[in-house]
Amino acid sequence: MRTVMITGASRGIGAALAALLAARGDRVLAVVRDPATAPEGTEAVAADLADPAALARALPALDRLDALVHCAGVASAGPVDGFSVAGWQRELNINLVAPAELTRATLPALRASRGHVVFVNSGVGLAAGPMWSVYGASKHGLKALADALRAEETGAVRVTTVYPGVTDTGMQRQLREDLSSAYDPTRAMSAETVAKTLEYVLDVPADAMVVDLRLTPPVPMPHPASKP
Repeated sequence: MRTVMITGASRGIGAALAALLAARGDRVLAVVRDPATAPEGTEAVAADLADPAALARALPALDRLDALVHCAGVASAGPVDGFSVAGWQRELNINLVAPAELTRATLPALRASRGHVVFVNSGVGLAAGPMWSVYGASKHGLKALADALRAEETGAVRVTTVYPGVTDTGMQRQLREDLSSAYDPTRAMSAETVAKTLEYVLDVPADAMVVDLRLTPPVPMPHPASKP
């Protein structure tokens, strides 16, 4: 039985992965703001990623941790002149600073098990178009964090970044609504499909490591800031 910590486990991809791993017998530590939202069969770790400085104190004592999967994230779209300093700070805290701090705090336990850190990024983390300055900056930073960690922990901890394209989650639907953009769920991946891909990444034998993996629907929807 592996011990896997998953952020953003109360909804979307994180919830789908938590349910999948718990059902097969893994010990799943679900990092959620409200313990009542942790998926069935998981152990809730109550923490607010918007407050990275408090994360280390919220964690249970762990001698070993087999995997840490960063699924949590928020996405705000809009022009550069539409974001305040507070808006920038909140998105960067949740999408970048919190993963960095949580990784730092759990590295001893990950090293003890020759574990695995998986960052769920976004296509916007590779190329940010109009309206995606804040989200894109946080996700580009997340890529840099993963790349640096991989180089630093060579031979001790495996590090993977997964870049899902449009996925049918509540966050995606809200973004499309906010941008008055058409939404067609048949042209999006399901959260369960992405979760199964993450399961595959975690199950790759120890003599190999997936470095970067990009997923996209076969016929993706146009970018929300683009013309249909």
